[in-house]
Amino acid sequence: MPKVPFHYVDLRAFCYATEDEKRVEDALRYYLPEEYEVDRMVNEGHHGDRIVVLSARVENADDVRHVLARVAELDDIESVIGELDDRVTDNCELFLRLDKQAAFSGETGLGEGITFRAKVEAYPAKKEAAVKNARETLESLREQ
Repeated sequence: MPKVPFHYVDLRAFCYATEDEKRVEDALRYYLPEEYEVDRMVNEGHHGDRIVVLSARVENADDVRHVLARVAELDDIESVIGELDDRVTDNCELFLRLDKQAAFSGETGLGEGITFRAKVEAYPAKKEAAVKNARETLESLREQ
């Protein structure tokens, strides 16, 4: 399988006091390879409420490919590919917001709840090269 032109993928979800932490972690794990470590940090909200931040950084190429393959399952992956100029920053980072409820149900969707940030390899490190690499990767994963 070809090299994946991504340095890493960061996934993060907030678990608010009204949510079940296990369910939020399950939603985040939907995108992760099996038995992947999830970091947990407890914070306090503005009104004193408890907020747990669940996050994971995926760096191994096979694991990154796993996460990206889940993202490529989006029903509207074509629109994401078409919006890459807006979704990739000048620092070669690709940003998406994924639906936490859909992930808990075993589906991939854009929405609220899970933040996806991926550092795209680009030589030279220019936005245009990063957009091209992200486009080629997502298109090839979509076709699988």
